[in-house]
Amino acid sequence: MKVSGIAFDEIRIALYQQHSTGAIQSHAPAGRARYRKVPILHDGALQVWDSLAICEYVAERWPESHGWPTDRAARARARSVSAEMHSGFQTLRARMPMNCRRPRGAIDPAAQDATLRGEIDRVIEIWTSCRAAADASGPFLFGRFGIADAMYAPVVLRLSTYEVALPAPAQAYVDAILALPALQNWISDAGSETDVLEQFEK
Repeated sequence: MKVSGIAFDEIRIALYQQHSTGAIQSHAPAGRARYRKVPILHDGALQVWDSLAICEYVAERWPESHGWPTDRAARARARSVSAEMHSGFQTLRARMPMNCRRPRGAIDPAAQDATLRGEIDRVIEIWTSCRAAADASGPFLFGRFGIADAMYAPVVLRLSTYEVALPAPAQAYVDAILALPALQNWISDAGSETDVLEQFEK
């Protein structure tokens, strides 16, 4: 939404705190009293939860955001790689927590964990194949920035933080994402936070 210039108000909820569940539930979807996850999008009285569902809704609500490619085959691939990220890569998520303030390159977990290395290789394969198909239509996975890029932006930050060596096409994609003003703003906002979660500082 930031990349597309869609105005919204953000309510920040500190996670992994004693009050976190109650704070999330105060914004939770109607009838979901035990809901404990973010993000949640409110558009008037409508509540949309789950990151991929939110992306789909934004693409329909604001078609000028160009969330999905216009070409049907490319759109199918974009949905496939977005869904793969949404439901997969659990080892990468666990072993390489996203912490924008973490010192870069302190450890290389990929060198110690074959499963993690395999997941990173799969990410590189996705980025490389999507970029090759997009050709010169733009620097992102399907040329123009879209939902697939939003889904993989946290992985870009993880691989950048841990200084994982990447082949040139994948590194070019990482550089394009990191150069986005919205991404730079995200990193800047993270740097101003004062919460310390020890489990994510390793």
